[in-house]
Amino acid sequence: MSSHPHDREAIDCLMELRTALASHGIALPSLDLHLLSYSGRYASPPLISLGNCNLATAQRLTAALAKP
Repeated sequence: MSSHPHDREAIDCLMELRTALASHGIALPSLDLHLLSYSGRYASPPLISLGNCNLATAQRLTAALAKP
């Protein structure tokens, strides 16, 4: 773990997002913390990089988000 003041918060959020996506059968292989967010000292948490996905994954994500 780094010394970034919001590291634990960002990691927890990342894990929750992975779990939520997995509950809909969605996996984003490059989902991770945005490493360049660690290059400076900002008061905000590091960014989460959603990464790339194929068409089928994008369609599943769209369908999951469209559900009421």
